[in-house]
Amino acid sequence: MEPERQRVALITGAAGGVGRALVALLRTRGYAVVATDISPDVEKLAGVVPVVGDVADAATAQRAVALAERGFGRLDLLVNNAARFLRKPLGESTDDDFERLVATNVRGAFVHCRAAVEALARTRGAIVTVTSISGLVGMPNQVVYAMTKGALVQLTRQLAVELAPRGIRVNAVAPGAIDTGFIAEARAADPDPAATAAAVLARHPLGRISTPADVAAAIAFLASPEAGGITSAILSVDGGYVAQ
Repeated sequence: MEPERQRVALITGAAGGVGRALVALLRTRGYAVVATDISPDVEKLAGVVPVVGDVADAATAQRAVALAERGFGRLDLLVNNAARFLRKPLGESTDDDFERLVATNVRGAFVHCRAAVEALARTRGAIVTVTSISGLVGMPNQVVYAMTKGALVQLTRQLAVELAPRGIRVNAVAPGAIDTGFIAEARAADPDPAATAAAVLARHPLGRISTPADVAAAIAFLASPEAGGITSAILSVDGGYVAQ
C-alpha cells in the first residue's frame, strides 16, 4: 500500500495570535504549511514556507497556492484567518474604514477560495474560515466589522453547497473574545480598559474568553478526517456567548 502523503495547509494571517497557534498545531500533526501575512513577522515562523503579501490581493493568493503545489505537490487545507477589527458606531465609521475591512476580511477570503479551489478539488480538501460571533448576533459599535464577518458566514454556507460535489468541505469557526494582541490593542483605546475587559468576560457563560489555542484546535478539528461528515457548519468558540 502506498504511504499516505503529507497534508499541506495554507494559512492566511499566520503571524497573528490564532495564526501562530494554528501553525504550531498543524506542524505537530505533520502538515506542511504555507503561511501568509502582510507582516514580515511571518518570515520568523519556524518550519513554514512564508509569503509576505496583502491577503486582499489576488496575486498573493495565487502565489501561495502555487508555492504549495510546486513545493509539496498538493493543497489539502485553506484557512482564511486574516482579519482587521474595528469598533466604531455607524456615524463615526468612514468610507475608508469600510473599504479596508471589506478588502481584508471579505475580499481576502474570496480571492483565496477562488485561487485554491482547483487544488483542493484534487485532494478533496477543506476550507475553514474564521468568522466571529459578531457575524451571528448584533453587536453595538461594530457595524462595519460585523457586516464583514456576516458575509463570511454566508460565504461558508454558499461554498459548502457549491463545492460539495467536488468533495471540498467548507466550514467556519466563530470565536467570541480571544486573548490576543488583536483584542488588547482595540481595548487599549477605551477610557477604562479593565472595566471593558470585565464586562466582556461577564458575557461569556464559561467565565473565560478563548485562547488562540482553543480556536486553533477547533479549526484543526474541522479540517480533520474526524469531521469528514461536516460541511456548512459555523462552530462557535465563544464560551457560550451566543447561547444566551
